[in-house]
Order: sequence, then C-alpha cells, then structure tokens
Amino acid sequence: MRLAFIKTLSEFVRKNKNTILLTGDVGFSVFEDFIKEFPGQYINCGVAEQNMLGVAAGLALSGKKVFVYSIIPFVTMRPYEQLRNDICLQNLDVKIVGVGGGFSYGVLGSTHHALEDLAITRALPNLTVVVPADPIETKLAVGAITKLKGPVYLRLGKSKEEDVHRGLFKFGIGKANILKTGKDAVIIGIGPIIKNALIAANILKKEAGVSLGVVSMTTLKPLDEGFVKSVAKRAKSIFTIEEHNLIGGLGDAVAAVLLKNRFRGIFEKLGVSDRFAGVIGNQDFLRSRNNLSPREIAKFVGKNL
Repeated sequence: MRLAFIKTLSEFVRKNKNTILLTGDVGFSVFEDFIKEFPGQYINCGVAEQNMLGVAAGLALSGKKVFVYSIIPFVTMRPYEQLRNDICLQNLDVKIVGVGGGFSYGVLGSTHHALEDLAITRALPNLTVVVPADPIETKLAVGAITKLKGPVYLRLGKSKEEDVHRGLFKFGIGKANILKTGKDAVIIGIGPIIKNALIAANILKKEAGVSLGVVSMTTLKPLDEGFVKSVAKRAKSIFTIEEHNLIGGLGDAVAAVLLKNRFRGIFEKLGVSDRFAGVIGNQDFLRSRNNLSPREIAKFVGKNL
C-alpha cells in the first residue's frame, strides 16, 4: 500500500508542481525515487512531528498542496493538537498519510500499534477519514483526495497487502464498495483486515452454507449512511470488522446509523478489545490473538446468526 501511495502521488506531482511531501524521518526504501525526481518538493522534517504539522500548515497557507507522511501514532497522536488547531480548525488543504494501520508494526510493540487513530481523527471537524483495503483502493483513494479541498487523514497498511478487488472500479469519497454479495448476513469492514473477512465468508459458505456479503467502507468520514440504511432494510444480521479498538471506530459509526434508523436485527462488532496488546509478534499473530483471523471471524459470525 505504501508503494501504491507513492507511485500515485508521483504521477500527480509530475503535473502539479505546487505539491510538497513532508515526512518525519521515515519512508526509507519507499521515497528514494520520489526524492530523486522531485528534490525541491520533498522535506524531511526529522523526528519532530508536532513541528512538521506546523510546517505543513504554513505551506498550505502559502498556497501549497501538502502531504504529510509518517507512522500512524507519530502523525496523529503525538501532534494531535497541531492537527486539530493548525490544520483542521483552519480547514487547510493538508493530507495526513498514516502508515502501519492496526498491528502492521506488530513486532515494535504497543507504541507503534495503531488502534486508536480512527476514533480520534473522526472526531475532528473538517477532517475526511479514508481507509483503503488494498493497493487498488489506495491508488484510487489517493487520486480522489488530490482533488478534494481541505484536510484528509489517509490510513494505510504497511506492505505486502493483497488486492481484494479484481481491478480498478468507480471509486468515490463517502461511498461503500461491495466486494461480495450475500443473502444471510453482511459484514462491513475497513482497511486490509477485509481480506480476512473475505476468507471467512468462503469458510462459512463451504462449511455451513452461510451466504455472507462483504463490504469495504473505505471512507469512515463521511460515512456512507445511505448504504448502511439500505443494508438495514434487507439484512437481518449486520457485522462490522476493523483492526482498531472497538471503541470509536467503524463499528460505533455504523451502530449510530442503525440505532437512528431503528434496526431490529442482529448487530455485532469485531475488532480489538479495549486493551493494549501486551505482547509483540507479527501482524497475523496479533490478529489471531485478537480473534481477527479468518477462522475466528467465521466462528464469531456463525454463532451470532
């Protein structure tokens, strides 16, 4: 997903010389070609993320389109005041790109896990929150946010994420993307964890005859409320899945829409319980520890139908 981001951004920058990319001393093995081709449009601000967002605000006020890139905890949580006051309050054209969603940096421990970022970013006025599921959605999302005025938070995985889409499709900010239709239930997901939801749907179909639809809610804010309402009218069971704390993320956003529309069916959230990981390991290991492996997702959905 990182490579899909920088490749798409490079294509945009070639035609838009007014664009600047800032980073907080990360991006090695990712940005080398960009730096070589656009040396005057890249600034390494060092390990000073609060200052980096202030620099981004100043550049935006001078008429630049700014992209800011770093590991998620260091580009959302550490400079949260600057994100709120310098960028969102002023409604500036700054795109915050966070890499390492969920347990992507699992072996580096809880300081590098990104499990609270969706809750704190979706609470900020003026901020659009976009979470692609795969490299294809990343390419389309980057293309879309370059045309969008105002602040955006783009949450990415890290590397080696597999495509869940078969190819390019019509993409829109604030629009859900249907990956698989189903008759018995629907699972609405966000981010690369959707790959596990698709595998779980195949397990349920093969082993229990359950037809589970899978949807990528690529934009968390603004949420596609119209789509959620339409699902609520025809589905008896709705699930959400996210590699994020169960508090404040996609599940809570969907739940609010369902409650408002008096949904009377089954609704359950899958995600990370309200605790720090406590252990280290690769992403698949930590997903399994938090009941987010394909087999555990299938088991959870099956027992709650």
